[in-house]
Amino acid sequence: MKGNRTMRMMSLMVMISLIATHLSGQFNLLHPSFLWLAGFVSIMGFQATFTGFCPAAGNSGSCCSK
Repeated sequence: MKGNRTMRMMSLMVMISLIATHLSGQFNLLHPSFLWLAGFVSIMGFQATFTGFCPAAGNSGSCCSK
């Protein structure tokens, strides 16, 4: 997963859309909701493209690798 540009771009697009939704006033990200899940998953995916560590893989290590 390390260096996967497609995953990095997808994660950035999710984070940008959440920030744009918050800034436009359509949704308040300070209140707990299911959108926090989308934010958390995109941050984990983004960091996985740099570090190669995927928390969803657990011990198997075969979650997102090709």
